[in-house]
Amino acid sequence: MTHQVHAFEPPERFVAGTVGEPGDRTFYLQARGGGRVISVALEKVQVSLLAEKLEELLVEANKRFGVSLPEGSLPAVHDNEPLDTPVDEEFRVGTLGLAFDVDTSTVVIEAIEAGEPEAGLSGAELGGDDVDDDEDAEDDEPDDDLDRLRVRLTPEATRAFIDRARRVVAAGRPPCPLCGQPLDPAGHLCPRHNGYHR
Repeated sequence: MTHQVHAFEPPERFVAGTVGEPGDRTFYLQARGGGRVISVALEKVQVSLLAEKLEELLVEANKRFGVSLPEGSLPAVHDNEPLDTPVDEEFRVGTLGLAFDVDTSTVVIEAIEAGEPEAGLSGAELGGDDVDDDEDAEDDEPDDDLDRLRVRLTPEATRAFIDRARRVVAAGRPPCPLCGQPLDPAGHLCPRHNGYHR
């Protein structure tokens, strides 16, 4: 089976966004450019971790390579626009990869499609380290059959993406002040109150 690499180097717009009501939202990464719009679905925790790791990558690039970062921690212009419609899910993200290209001073983000466990994913993709050397060659092949979304961003565009991603994650249901679990509009059964409705 052939795979597709949806490359936007650079995109006109690259954002994290959601569809649905808090508590029932689907999270997306969406790239637009060259008359194309690609949307890939992922989990809320993946969006949060992506923003965190991108921030760390920018700081590290500044320390190691002297890359100039945008002034201040927040971009001057906030992208508050909704996702471009229609939001057609191209694939669900299983793995996210980050790199910094020193030659072009850009951040490369790659979202890789989630593979089926029976397709023979490598232990590294599933979070394990114990993969036999003999299996490495075989396990690399399924990876090549997975679709990818690849974007290349300037440090300024990366900072804008981080800002929006954090706002999107924070816009969900407020946490319970006692247990930290999300509160539904009708409340929730709080374990700190021995299961009484809160």
